[in-house]
Amino acid sequence: ECYVQNTAREYAKIYAAEAEPLEGFGEVPEIIPIFLVHRPANNIPYATVEEELVGEFVKYSVRDGKEVNFLRRDSEAGQKCCTFQHWVYEKTNGSLLVTDLQGVGMKLTDVGIATLAKGYKGFKGNCSISFIEQFRALHQCNKYCEMLGLKSLRTTHQKQWKATSMKIKNLPNSSTIKKTVPKKAREPRDFISSEH
Repeated sequence: ECYVQNTAREYAKIYAAEAEPLEGFGEVPEIIPIFLVHRPANNIPYATVEEELVGEFVKYSVRDGKEVNFLRRDSEAGQKCCTFQHWVYEKTNGSLLVTDLQGVGMKLTDVGIATLAKGYKGFKGNCSISFIEQFRALHQCNKYCEMLGLKSLRTTHQKQWKATSMKIKNLPNSSTIKKTVPKKAREPRDFISSEH
């Protein structure tokens, strides 16, 4: 728990260093530190300690990416959390995603990290790889993504889909498709073929 949150905190510090100087960006989300405490005389010898957050606790993103949260989409903190996720995803070439962003205002705690199966630079997260796939499919860029110059995930996905669709339309029949178009191109991840 400490390792995951403090790793995410380090990414948040780099994100802040890039975002804060941008004109009009404003305050940046901060992931608070968490500490492991050893209590040898206690029945439970280890505990975590962190700053108490006072105020309305909001989940800006959830671990599996399925929940649609209006506070996430419409609030400044929510949009900046989504931008932070996009920034980390892009900086790690899609290998790592900070997720389960929640807290009070711009102070976040109890975050999760998803990595590809092999991990990222020796680090393995505590969330399923499916969270990365869901983020890639569901993320909608906002003005903060644009201010940081992040590449739209939708545009990339739509271009791949359009190119694949055109290949399929230009072929004379389905038997030719099976022989000439690789399976991955014929059946994109988010597309369920009518052949099945």
